[in-house]
Amino acid sequence: YKSSIITVSIDRDWRDVYDFASIPENFQRWAAGLGRRFERSGEEWTAQDPDGRLIRIRFSRPNEYGVLDHIVFADDKETRNAVRVVANGTGAEVMFVLLRTPDMTEAIFAADADA
Repeated sequence: YKSSIITVSIDRDWRDVYDFASIPENFQRWAAGLGRRFERSGEEWTAQDPDGRLIRIRFSRPNEYGVLDHIVFADDKETRNAVRVVANGTGAEVMFVLLRTPDMTEAIFAADADA
């Protein structure tokens, strides 16, 4: 698949960034494209995607490596997302790998990259 790595530099210790970003309720504050109205449902979370559809999300367990991977289940489809927080001097770098899947138009891919 075509891919794009989206990075954001944050002037905070990487552990603080990871601790904030690893709380699923905070995702809507920094990952607008994922969804809103997060609710825990056992090991998974439910939310509404930007189009208002119900989605299920499974997040990676808290870890010491800065891994924030998550899987989104929507419309009988599974989308795996790789997210990392790494140290960058005294700050942090957040990296998200965006993949253009076969059912994704170039316009949707570009819109996801901008979200």
